[in-house]
Amino acid sequence: MVSALVTLREKLKIPEEYPQEAVDDIRTVDLSEYPDRRDIPFVTIDPPGAADLDQAMHLSREGDGYLVRYAISAVGLFIEPGSRLDQEVHNRGVTYYGPDGSIPLHPRELSAGVASLLEGEDRPAYLWYLHLDSEGALSHSWVELAVVRSRAQLTYEEVQESHDTGKVLADDVPADLTRLLAEIGRLRIHREIARGGISLDLPEQNIEAADGGYQLVYRAVTEIDEWNAQISLLTGMAAARMMLDAGVGILRTLPAAREKDYVRLRQVAHALDLDWPKDVSYPDYVRSLNSEEPKHAAFLNEAAGLFRGASYLALGVEEQESGRDKKNDGGKGGKNNAGKDAADKDRGDREVGNDAYSEHAAIASAYAHVTAPLRRLVDRYSLEVCRCLCAGEPIPQWVLDALPKLPREMAKAGQRASNYENGAINALEGLILTGREGEVFYGVVVEASEPKEGSEEQRGSVMLSDPAVEASVTGKNLPVGTDVRVRLTEVLPTGPRFQLVKGKHAK
Repeated sequence: MVSALVTLREKLKIPEEYPQEAVDDIRTVDLSEYPDRRDIPFVTIDPPGAADLDQAMHLSREGDGYLVRYAISAVGLFIEPGSRLDQEVHNRGVTYYGPDGSIPLHPRELSAGVASLLEGEDRPAYLWYLHLDSEGALSHSWVELAVVRSRAQLTYEEVQESHDTGKVLADDVPADLTRLLAEIGRLRIHREIARGGISLDLPEQNIEAADGGYQLVYRAVTEIDEWNAQISLLTGMAAARMMLDAGVGILRTLPAAREKDYVRLRQVAHALDLDWPKDVSYPDYVRSLNSEEPKHAAFLNEAAGLFRGASYLALGVEEQESGRDKKNDGGKGGKNNAGKDAADKDRGDREVGNDAYSEHAAIASAYAHVTAPLRRLVDRYSLEVCRCLCAGEPIPQWVLDALPKLPREMAKAGQRASNYENGAINALEGLILTGREGEVFYGVVVEASEPKEGSEEQRGSVMLSDPAVEASVTGKNLPVGTDVRVRLTEVLPTGPRFQLVKGKHAK
């Protein structure tokens, strides 16, 4: 398995070791230069064993509404623009995750060290103040650089157990954390539904260490996952609103699905014998489904491909052929005051000036990546834009120089990360199933293509229950959404291949 991963990383040109000269470029940060917010009892919520902690939260009531304070790592303070370290970070673009560990965007001295919001450590952070009304609508937002200290490093499972059973978390954790997270999370989900946003309930296929090796498992999405994600989405929407109003920054965009794709999905529902009333919208319908039901899982698998073409949109900058002639349309007289004004206005969840060009269709709002700067390059720049807009300061030239190039850099890094993660899963599936050719497994057909002209053979995808494998399957009249038996025919570098066992549906 390890040799297969090494070969995969070499093929994709993913650098593993950080050059020492880049590590040596890490700057020292004087925390005394920033406001002291260590009195706020922040906590982090992450997977077990995580060390690259990007965000910490504190939730409180504010009148009949709420105040969300969200601290996000200020890793950019440790990086000199244009330095060897900065160049290496741009070359990587994102953190790459594999079964034998992660290949970090930043040196571990940063991502798991002085820039990580580790429990009990003083850290510089972009501190967001997100004021919500009684219905969870964002009424006011602000961000500053400050010094924070996390009180506890919690896991999703710990917080979910606390919510379900009332179990008390660590002494330093605010007693109302889970209650407020549930209240705010549910309100934000209701607002997502109202604006037409979509969140799919699909289990994640993950690689976990087990008995000295690895195994594939399906991890279901919990309520805490959903509520925590809503806090991140809230922050990204607030950041997008600031940047849109100022006309400078970078957004994460996703075009709307085409009408013919919705027509196709209704045909899929009909083929699966699922009742999708004509007067029920797509967002409302997918929320009514349960991925634990085979037919529902098959439909949701198809729905996951409805929105394609996610990208980044740089605002307020132009790159000429020389790559150096750029302009900033975000303010007057060298100041970016429009963002400060925007932060003081109550405009609700829908950002002013939204259109198909700047909107993220699945979120149904303008949106920006700002909550994962330790793991994603673009966040460092959007965070600094928002801080400057709130402070009424000119946006630094190193930010303006980078903005027009970031969409291409992030697209390249994202494709490489996707290829690596998919390749790692394929390699592990091969390792698990090699030598078991000819065996029959139980699963659910989740997708099937139309047979080629002159052939009755279909190609599709099957999701096995044990082991937790998603793979290619062929056969006549593949019964999408149905429990089936499939025979492993071969194991290829691109993944295992199965053949439908005719007339032998599992019960």
